[in-house]
Amino acid sequence: MKQPRVSVIILNWNTKHFLEKFLPSVVQTNYQNLEIIVADNGSTDGSADFVRENFKSVKLITFDKNYGFCGGYNRAIEFASGDYIVLLNSDVEVTPEWLNPIINFMEENKDVFACQPKILSYFERNKFEYAGACGGFIDKFGYPFCRGRIFFHTEEDMGQYDEIKQVFWATGACMVIRRNLLYEIGFLDEDFFAHMEEIDLCWRANLHGYKIFCIPQSKVYHVGGGTLPKANPRKTFLNHRNSLIMLEKNLTFPDALLIIPIRLFLDIISAIVYLLKGSVGDFFAVLKAHFIFLIAQPKWIIKRIRNRKKIKKKKINNNLIFKKSIVIEYFILGKKKFSELKF
Repeated sequence: MKQPRVSVIILNWNTKHFLEKFLPSVVQTNYQNLEIIVADNGSTDGSADFVRENFKSVKLITFDKNYGFCGGYNRAIEFASGDYIVLLNSDVEVTPEWLNPIINFMEENKDVFACQPKILSYFERNKFEYAGACGGFIDKFGYPFCRGRIFFHTEEDMGQYDEIKQVFWATGACMVIRRNLLYEIGFLDEDFFAHMEEIDLCWRANLHGYKIFCIPQSKVYHVGGGTLPKANPRKTFLNHRNSLIMLEKNLTFPDALLIIPIRLFLDIISAIVYLLKGSVGDFFAVLKAHFIFLIAQPKWIIKRIRNRKKIKKKKINNNLIFKKSIVIEYFILGKKKFSELKF
């Protein structure tokens, strides 16, 4: 049987050093019907020339400026020919057989929108990596966490999450998407620019009745923080603003009225903690995120109305959203491992 066509898209912005290091592992992927695309988001470090000169089998797309994670990928997808689209960060080292278990699973399960592999740390290869670990979830206030990672605590991989499992979201660091369903649901929301956009996309997929899985039999190694490090006011701003937009877009109106004010309050506590720790930039980043979110309320409400007109389900009726507060579970009750949580 002919393998389905897979398009791996690596979005690059001034990460020539990662392309030099990790693009060879992608080219060596043991999958026959494979298209590899490097989409350059207006880099100035010679990335495009490096790919053009050294990887003749790789399709190179160059953009005139940095369109962000969302805008860059949305434009690149239009150039892809695959039945499946893979969003792959430039700082990911893949293993030779990483793609086969995922594609085999998705071919057998046509209601699956997206899958991710097990994401391990490039530097501590026996530990899960922050961005995705072994599949993502959120709590009722929109805080994301993963099997293998809650906030900044990452677990050692001892095979404890090796079962194939339905999750709420798959990481944009390495995400395999069924192309026809992506066109049905809609692309990444470019208002996000970067961060949390894959969770928003997966939330929409869940509301449409499709599923997301983690396939741990596939594994990759992620550096993480390649464009913005974890401790960065710009990243703090994007994460807080985008979390609020995501809640506004995807919750029902009554749930949004209840949840968003509580989330705003929790964010203020977080901002105060930043200030007490001397992270003045992060403190103001949270306040800026709230301001930008609140003044654009009509825009987010219109997006919710449009979203919910399209969806097939009015409510996610499974255990993919954690009904408690992960903030309380982690910081007050001291639960650092996913296995300690009771959904």
